[in-house]
Amino acid sequence: MDAVIETAWTVPAIKAALDESALVREGEMTLRVLEGADPVLLATMHEYGDLPVYLSVGGAQIVCSVLLWPVAEQADTARFNAFLLKAQRLVPLSNFAITTVGDQDVYELMGELSSKTTLQTILIELRTLAENAIDATDLRETFGTEAAA
Repeated sequence: MDAVIETAWTVPAIKAALDESALVREGEMTLRVLEGADPVLLATMHEYGDLPVYLSVGGAQIVCSVLLWPVAEQADTARFNAFLLKAQRLVPLSNFAITTVGDQDVYELMGELSSKTTLQTILIELRTLAENAIDATDLRETFGTEAAA
């Protein structure tokens, strides 16, 4: 069972801890806190083509997410959404969602953790989510091939 820390993480504390951690490989990611009503950590994952992964902390959980592509770009949205739900096991530890960015709905891949989890688990989540985002793009291509047949 994963150990927990006593005090819940904050976004600035996660950034500081990752900046100092020997667990992060050199050049693996660049971290930046985006200030707003609630700060968000932007982790640019260099080993995944500079993929942006967003991390926020709220209450008892940490949410990590990757924006994928606009829903409007997806042919046969209803069928694709059903396809994603069936393909869920192919992207372990992540969930698909639709979120609104500006005035457009966008597919999102996300994972949740306890706000008292270890730094190592947070890092594993960032890496897993980045890998799953690449796999989600492959799923989209699979759907396109299957739909064209």
